Amino acid sequence: MAALKALNAHGLGLEPVAADWPALSADDVTSLLSGYGQVGTPLDLSWHSPRPFSAACLVRTNAKTVFVKRHHSRVRTPAWLREEHRFMAHLRTRDVPVTQVLANREGQTAVAQGEWTYEVHAAAEGHDLYRDALSWTPFLSEAQAWSAGASLARLHRAAERYQAPARQAEVLLANFKLLAGNDPAADLRTSVRRTPALADYLGQRDWQDELLPLLLPWHRELQPRLARQPPLWTHNDWHGSNLLWSTEADNAQVSGVLDFGLADRTFALFDLATAIERNCIPWLDLDSGGDAPAFLDQVDALLAGYRSARPLSADDIRTLVALLPVVHVDFALSEVAYFQGVVGSSASADVAYHTYLIGHARWFAGSQGQALLGHLRERANPSPRSSRT
Repeated sequence: MAALKALNAHGLGLEPVAADWPALSADDVTSLLSGYGQVGTPLDLSWHSPRPFSAACLVRTNAKTVFVKRHHSRVRTPAWLREEHRFMAHLRTRDVPVTQVLANREGQTAVAQGEWTYEVHAAAEGHDLYRDALSWTPFLSEAQAWSAGASLARLHRAAERYQAPARQAEVLLANFKLLAGNDPAADLRTSVRRTPALADYLGQRDWQDELLPLLLPWHRELQPRLARQPPLWTHNDWHGSNLLWSTEADNAQVSGVLDFGLADRTFALFDLATAIERNCIPWLDLDSGGDAPAFLDQVDALLAGYRSARPLSADDIRTLVALLPVVHVDFALSEVAYFQGVVGSSASADVAYHTYLIGHARWFAGSQGQALLGHLRERANPSPRSSRT
């Protein structure tokens, strides 16, 4: 069986970087799939994912094609991984086109082998239009942005009756815990003390003086609104590259939903704000010194699509305005902890801290960030001249 080598992965910028984790090998896959009787005999590793936080590949067998993903046990244990698998299974029963996670002969959907945790998915159907797209890059068309918004709303409707506690995984989760309380400064300090990797990294810099002035003004506007947000399990990484599409045309519709690795118990507007942050702001251009505006037409299309399947009030839009500048905070700090404590790369932790955590929050105080927020405020308070179809 031939195996490709994944030498590069998506980094935190425009250029590919050396992968943090070794590529899956033929021996890895053969050993794992021997416990999955229905999968067949592996023949070929046909594609390696460039995603940075794990190793994954498509495997062609004599019976079918499957997707194999491997995590380090410090990132995901079997128990932590099954938390997202149960959510995915719930969505599938409610007709959300989520990929099926396969169980081995013992009925387990997450398997430990040595220092690794594995999962095996059935190959998803649809066109992978964004396979090579980096995070924080736009949709290919407004029609696709609209479909992505409608699909996210349908996922939220399907998730409304799912009752499970928040996830227990310790790194690489997207949620909104650190700014959810009345005293975010104290909550941030407590989280840093309890997370050795964060304490190690942030202990070397004046992070409170740098970060808190950026966050607290938005928190004051947002905090009274948080109590009105019903808890909901959400996807939290809603980007074109985590969706499959009906055709390769500009008007393609979402036909499949991938990668629930960041899913957790948050609230619907957190997921929607994350979708705007992931798809509609040209962060990678800004990180390289540009000052490009947000993709306002795609913001409108995403929101219109969402509203077609689930109510979205003017007050919800105002909540998005306060939420957008800080929606990334928990995940950015989780990335800092991951790079510092798991991967052992202070250089990558620097990018996660300075460019992602600080830079993205700071952008909203600038002209382009204010233009985006002003545009959303107009959507919440449309006048005859400013309303758009």
